[in-house]
Amino acid sequence: MDVAIIGAGIGGLTTALALKRRNIPFKVYEAAEELKPVGTGIILGINAMQVYHQLQIESKILQVGKKVESINVTDFRLAPLTETLLSPFEQKYGHNSIAIHRADLHHILVNEVGSENIVLNSRLTNAVKTGNDDYELSFENKEKAHHRFVIGADGIHSKIRKIFFPDTQLRNANQICFRGVTHFNLPTRYKNELTEGWGKGKRFGFVEISGGIVYWYFLVNDDLYQKHPDLDFYLTDAPEFVREMILNTSKEKWFTANLQDLKPIIEWQKDEVILLGDAAHATTPNMGQGACQAIEDVYVLFKLLKENNLELTFRNYPLIRQEKAHHVVNTSWKIGKIAQLENKLLIGLRNLILRKTPKSIQARNFDRLFTLDSIS
Repeated sequence: MDVAIIGAGIGGLTTALALKRRNIPFKVYEAAEELKPVGTGIILGINAMQVYHQLQIESKILQVGKKVESINVTDFRLAPLTETLLSPFEQKYGHNSIAIHRADLHHILVNEVGSENIVLNSRLTNAVKTGNDDYELSFENKEKAHHRFVIGADGIHSKIRKIFFPDTQLRNANQICFRGVTHFNLPTRYKNELTEGWGKGKRFGFVEISGGIVYWYFLVNDDLYQKHPDLDFYLTDAPEFVREMILNTSKEKWFTANLQDLKPIIEWQKDEVILLGDAAHATTPNMGQGACQAIEDVYVLFKLLKENNLELTFRNYPLIRQEKAHHVVNTSWKIGKIAQLENKLLIGLRNLILRKTPKSIQARNFDRLFTLDSIS
């Protein structure tokens, strides 16, 4: 009853940890030749932290991450548009939202899973079902492996998805995202909050992920960037400390990506193969929920495996998870378009609506995010 997990990202390693807690044999196959500390920052929402509590690593995350007390949207000059205090949700769910360096979370997961369970330099090239009721996995290094079950946690460009679920479509958001991590002393009022400033076809965001270390991101519409392919140009009207924070980061350490998501798909499961995380429901980062939704996938598997075998778990998992995961993908896509408006009149209307939106509606939206799927 052994399981192959393709991909040693956050989704794959969290899955491995859940299987380990359920005493189910597994192997994780990772394309990279070594597990380097890479990436930038990540927000683990209250939903994700509930899962990590059940998987018994919440305390380790709290030791290295930083509590986020509020999530605020402002205009490009930091004039408030919405402010959401997280304390009511902390009291309701008994957990915090945590900002952490992705490499620190990865390190915790690798240590818990055990490096002996991770096979590196294993880029998948093919997977076929054999007559022996298992799957033969072929890798670029000419190695082969046989497993009864396969979990594709290999990201937005998933090879498992291409093999077993080929009828899928990636969508280009037509936005470029720059990310970085830097040592920077934020003004005191911003030290415990995630702040996002919306401008005209551009926005920035930042959050402290540990003492004196800040994760920042900056997005600009692709059509604008084609005219002026230099980030400095878009920072001229940003607050001085935001400009300083971004330009203080060595450009060699910037992560740059064209934003994409996966148009929602219905098929996540075929026989003994499932998709998980970005492989199943890659989303734009506008809700800070990409990794959180992968972690929620694992929660559903973990809970189902308490009472069910792997076959039944694999069949039921998509039925439980798809509604919320697709809600996040679709809502995030819409937020991305609204946040990056270029029309001055529409921007004014957007900002007015944000200022006037009742806090009860904001609270309801966060509640939906933080509530885990019920499993009967």
